[in-house]
Amino acid sequence: MNTRILAVDDEEGILRLIRRALERDGAVVDTVSDPCRLLSGEISLASYDLVLLDVMMPGIDGFSLLEKLREDMDCPVLFLTAKTSEEDVMKGFGLGADDYIRKPFGVGELRARVQAHIRREKREKKNSVTVGDVRFYLKEKRVESGGGEIMLTPGEYAICEFLALHRGQVFSREQIYEKVFGYGGGSDDSAITEHVKNIRGKFRKAGLSPIETVWGIGYKWKV
Repeated sequence: MNTRILAVDDEEGILRLIRRALERDGAVVDTVSDPCRLLSGEISLASYDLVLLDVMMPGIDGFSLLEKLREDMDCPVLFLTAKTSEEDVMKGFGLGADDYIRKPFGVGELRARVQAHIRREKREKKNSVTVGDVRFYLKEKRVESGGGEIMLTPGEYAICEFLALHRGQVFSREQIYEKVFGYGGGSDDSAITEHVKNIRGKFRKAGLSPIETVWGIGYKWKV
């Protein structure tokens, strides 16, 4: 089955570039230039394997759109943004984005980042594993503790799984980014920092604190 990707951007030229680039990798690419269409319910977001979402759009910006629709999208969401301030990047990750691509971007970077996330999503895994008080369902990519599910975004889950399966080992933010997302170029320390912040907040509600900061080095899953 072909990978299905949704690209949302008010610039038709950008959408044509994205379609041409990703169709070269065999993906089926749907494009939307009016972001408000996503709010109408006419597009089934659950049918996509990945969503590319522009930040600066008329009518409703990408941040607001993701905030309204994240629960309907069980797939990676990558922001396309000309906004390069750390505050804007952090806002995107805080809303549940999995990665971001800064405009202007090259076709090679676009394809590499998209393929890295798609490979991670489609990785063949069949078992579950319990690490401490946390049970990972590797195929379904979900986490439970105490009989209740901890709701994580795909990116947050991937970070938790990687650290938990290497329990006790310390990894730098750069190492986590490259191991989890599979694309090292342009990685940003702050992206992993924000993901970990969100993960900790969700686990804290379950009375858990599994990720430990090793100052000056990185993070580890507690033994």
